[in-house]
Amino acid sequence: MKKKSEMTKSEMSALIKKVITRFSLLPVILGTLILVPAGTFNYWHVYVYIAVLVIPMIVVLFYFLNVDPQFLERRTRAKEKEKKQIIIQVVFSLTFFSGFIIPGLDRRFGWSDVPLQIVIGADGVILAGYLIIFSVFRQNSYASRVVEINDNQKVISTGLYAIVRHPMYVGVIVMFIPTPLALGSYWGLLPMAAIPIAIVLRILNEEEVLSGELPGYKEYCQKTKRRLIPYIW
Repeated sequence: MKKKSEMTKSEMSALIKKVITRFSLLPVILGTLILVPAGTFNYWHVYVYIAVLVIPMIVVLFYFLNVDPQFLERRTRAKEKEKKQIIIQVVFSLTFFSGFIIPGLDRRFGWSDVPLQIVIGADGVILAGYLIIFSVFRQNSYASRVVEINDNQKVISTGLYAIVRHPMYVGVIVMFIPTPLALGSYWGLLPMAAIPIAIVLRILNEEEVLSGELPGYKEYCQKTKRRLIPYIW
């Protein structure tokens, strides 16, 4: 794995520029998806939610820029090579965006009345989900956004990977399922409930690729039986 000291200044500069550009778009996109349907800026849930996401992400970005910048470079890749994954990605994106748009509409028309303690609790669960993802990132430098096999990639079988084969997706589910509640909406849970289905489909295709191209993955599957939920699946 190429460390920060092994990267040229131009490579680091390009990476930092790419990361800042993409990261700065996150609050803008989320704010637009939620606040436009809501028709108001008087929506404190949104600002708390974005803070819960953005503040830890800033810390994580600085951490990996110093410790493992090549991991960040891999995470900036978004173009899937597998045709099945492209289809899953398109369907998942539509579902995912609906999980933000519907809470905005809910705010506009007053469909839900979510108690404060549930809203705050949901934010806490979301933060816990991101901490799971961060832990996965630290354990697996090859945790890419796309299904691919990199040079010198090895099977990770310790830590969270000793419990389930896809702990990052556990974090994704924990992080995003309660998002509508954090935004004060019950109705937004409907599209978010489809996330586990999309993840299961992604995992099944991903394991086909890993079993065929990553040395030692089949043996790892024999050792770690469950993909997503301990003792179940």
